[in-house]
Amino acid sequence: MQKRVIEVRRLGRVDYGRALELQLELRKKVIDERERDYLLLLEHPHTFTLGRRSRDGGVLATAEMLRSLGVDVFETDRGGKVTYHGIGQIVGYPIISLSPHREDVHKYVRDLEDVLIRTLADYAIDAFRIEGLTGVHTTEGKIAAIGVHIKRWVTTHGFALNVNTDLSYFNWIIACEGEPVTSMERLLGRDISLAEVEERLAYHFAEIFQLERSDENSSGVQLTADAVA
Repeated sequence: MQKRVIEVRRLGRVDYGRALELQLELRKKVIDERERDYLLLLEHPHTFTLGRRSRDGGVLATAEMLRSLGVDVFETDRGGKVTYHGIGQIVGYPIISLSPHREDVHKYVRDLEDVLIRTLADYAIDAFRIEGLTGVHTTEGKIAAIGVHIKRWVTTHGFALNVNTDLSYFNWIIACEGEPVTSMERLLGRDISLAEVEERLAYHFAEIFQLERSDENSSGVQLTADAVA
């Protein structure tokens, strides 16, 4: 059986609202055509997002503090509570069809965790799941958050991996279950190339989901996986 193609788009820094619009555009395309999947890899300006399980008080900063911090706030339809997106963090938005062979939400989330765990293992970071929680953890704290939405078995939203993230922004929210957070930079003691981590994420995503990878470069010309290896 021929593998489905996943188009990997590395978008750089994108406002949260624009990234959401793009996800919805691509979701419609996947639902209508069921021919190609997409993985968006990007970085957001400072943003707090409120998931479906968010409650009042999840954001600790006042409106005035948010303005001084330069943080935007968005309500979303993803799962989970409050989380932070920002500079130095890689956000991954898979827009993929889980139908007909992967129609299992829990397995999808576990597979996303595996993508992150394998990526971190490439940097000798021992990352793991915690029973009953979603996301990826280390002995020093949570390093990646996951929150997804599925419509007609097509996914939106996804994961956020702390690479060179300024973790002080997490002090202004009660993130997920309130556990401590960490980053690759903190664990390794050095700045990490976002482009390098994106490459490892894309590699492991295609591997775990058994998809044939196609990359789109900045000129808009699609490159096959062989061309960018």
